[in-house]
Amino acid sequence: MTTVNIYIPTFNAGSRWKAVLQAVNRQTYPINCNILVDSGSSDNTVAAARDAGFQVLRVDSADFDHGGTRQFAVEQYPEADIYVFFTQDAVPANADTLTHIVQVFDDPEVGIAYGRQLPNPDATVLEAHARLYNYSPKGYVRQLRDADQYGVKTIFCSNSFAAYRRTAFESVGGFPKNTIMGEDVITAGNLVRKGWKIAYAAAACVYHSHDYTLGQEFARYFDIGVFHRLTPWIIDTFGHANREGLKYAKSEINYVGRHNPLLLPKVGCSFFAKWFGYQLGLRYRMLPLNLRRTFSMHKRYWDKSL
Repeated sequence: MTTVNIYIPTFNAGSRWKAVLQAVNRQTYPINCNILVDSGSSDNTVAAARDAGFQVLRVDSADFDHGGTRQFAVEQYPEADIYVFFTQDAVPANADTLTHIVQVFDDPEVGIAYGRQLPNPDATVLEAHARLYNYSPKGYVRQLRDADQYGVKTIFCSNSFAAYRRTAFESVGGFPKNTIMGEDVITAGNLVRKGWKIAYAAAACVYHSHDYTLGQEFARYFDIGVFHRLTPWIIDTFGHANREGLKYAKSEINYVGRHNPLLLPKVGCSFFAKWFGYQLGLRYRMLPLNLRRTFSMHKRYWDKSL
């Protein structure tokens, strides 16, 4: 049987953490090892994980790195055929979530897969739309030749719930270190360029959504802009997703108009916050370091440079 390890990075995991642990332990697919890598939690995150049977690794909060911390966890516990990653707030939707994502690796050319993210039951209208739009109920498999049709969406992936074939993962050196975000997309891009396929396992579901404020949307897209400036090869290789952005905007306006039209002004403000944040992120080198940190959602990335 294909062996599976689960890895979850944490920092003060919050109110959904108990549900995450319970859902992981309800999985029908046998798990070889559950690994927590914590970066300085001051609540009961670590104690709850130990009680749930997790192996616990610790890193200093100042040393947390989106790619490097996950890579560290894999290097400490490498013995599995499939590496599965969750974030601390992604709750497996049912007992077969893991089974469904492992099944897509029956295709020996699939090197990476990600699952469907459903909006939390208490999700706002805007966040519900984001999840329903980006994570359709129909799965697919893509490869490098699909880039002409899908652009950068060819390598869309999210480590909120993603799985990697060990041999594929090792063939590209695992996760990159010192990334502001997007370690999953970088690894997906490297795998697809190397000839592996990427699968969207729509039957493998987690509940995961965020109710971002306008300030948080600005900060998140600032970081996306920084990410794209730091990784130009992604756009050079796979192209843009400009048309996709326009389709998303039209879909969101339509969805919000049907469900809560009073939110349409917020939709307009959200579009502007994302656009402005992204444009500043692309030009981050023109900003002093203290402003980069102020604008960023992932401030610890900049702390290493202060």
